Amino acid sequence: MRRSLSLLVLLLLTLPGAVLAQVDSRTASLSKQLGQGQEPRARSQAALGLGTSDDPEAVKPLCGGLKDPSEQVRAAAAQALGKLKEVAGLECLKARKGETDAAAQAAIKASMQVLQELKNQTPRVYVHFVGVKDKTGELKPEVVKFAEARMKRKLTQMGAQLAPAKESKAAAQGVLRKHGIHGFRVQAEIHPTESGGLLVRMVCIGYPDQALLGDVEVQASGAKPEDLLKVLAPRIVEEAADTFEWDT
Repeated sequence: MRRSLSLLVLLLLTLPGAVLAQVDSRTASLSKQLGQGQEPRARSQAALGLGTSDDPEAVKPLCGGLKDPSEQVRAAAAQALGKLKEVAGLECLKARKGETDAAAQAAIKASMQVLQELKNQTPRVYVHFVGVKDKTGELKPEVVKFAEARMKRKLTQMGAQLAPAKESKAAAQGVLRKHGIHGFRVQAEIHPTESGGLLVRMVCIGYPDQALLGDVEVQASGAKPEDLLKVLAPRIVEEAADTFEWDT
């Protein structure tokens, strides 16, 4: 099943001259503002912006924001972790149970509840995600990792339980029997297109039985690789789930 996306050049907030870990320039800008902003109000706004960024890389700066000198910023960072819905943020929230400010403490408890419920949700599908291969030969490692993180985030949002990297067939079958769900093994590849864009292909096979089911593709052009992958990475997961009926 082949799908094509047509994109205009994405206009993202940039930070000229900055050397930051994040691939997403908006996340990088907000992270810097949260960590170095002069005014608590500006740092709080940055935290809330990270909470709505849909970017897994926002977890680390938000966890740092929980230690900000301003209770306003700490409360905003805690609230943002709940909105971001990345289970990885649960541990740093738990580490701040001794928060003394009432508003920040309430935000921490509320976000912990959201993330704990997400962590404990009954899985709809079991996915052994092998990873992402760069077939262009030109992408930076951090861009490939960026795409992989986006795919994993989308899988989790769709109710998938991710299988460990190395798992016995018996262990996988035990998970499937316990929850009454199906298992899939997926491998993603990033290819160049003739138009100068990117094509993302995802191959899907049964798991743990290894029966080939097929592949899906989405492609786009007109922007930088990281901007294209910001859209294509979650979209390919949606296509695979729809095509191979992961929730049935």
